[in-house]
Amino acid sequence: MVLSHEKLRVSTKAALRAEGLAKIFHSGSEQVAVFENLSFEVSSGEFVALVGESGSGKTTLLHLLAALDTPTRGEVYFEGERLSEFSEDERALYRNEKIGFVWQMHYLLPEFSALENVVIPQLIGGREFPDARTRARELLAEVGLGNALGRRVGELSGGEQQRVALARALANQPALLLADEPTGSLDHSTAQRVSDLLEGLHRSHRLTSVLATHNLDLARRANRTLRLANGKLTETLVPMVP
Repeated sequence: MVLSHEKLRVSTKAALRAEGLAKIFHSGSEQVAVFENLSFEVSSGEFVALVGESGSGKTTLLHLLAALDTPTRGEVYFEGERLSEFSEDERALYRNEKIGFVWQMHYLLPEFSALENVVIPQLIGGREFPDARTRARELLAEVGLGNALGRRVGELSGGEQQRVALARALANQPALLLADEPTGSLDHSTAQRVSDLLEGLHRSHRLTSVLATHNLDLARRANRTLRLANGKLTETLVPMVP
């Protein structure tokens, strides 16, 4: 179901696919199942919101999709390839080249400038400095921070820091954007601006996006909303707020 007034164009080809996904943690002699037997697909170009109560496993699921963690059982596929068959180097390459991350805490380097924070991941990815600097300038301008290139991140507001994090997430031209409560630490008006940016960047960069969020305004912008509750994943409508 598409909840926005203007339908996003998506491909029928699955960018992400999970089959029989389970994650179980061990606490002493006890086993704690976060979820078991999750199966779903995210089409190329789709914008999916993942909702659910705190502790329901949304972050854990994002970590599995990003190859930051491994499932207890089941498989995650990216463009038809099993993540479980990736070597450590291939997993690192997948995270660096294919995925952009945006988290509730921005995890920027506060002693470096906004520009440097967007340049650094490109240098790690092998891009030459002049090209990395040019792309960083373009991305920061795109998120409305073209006049803050040289400012240290620690001097920026929370909303500005999250916009730098958005620019950094797109630095290596990822195919997939994963975000975990990207507006969770922001006030209402700043969260709305970041939501606008997320939706606009999804379209302009032709991303496949999966965003875990409690923000109903952000969730309503998605093609689909999936609710994770009691270890099960179901498609759901986001209620309208009067």
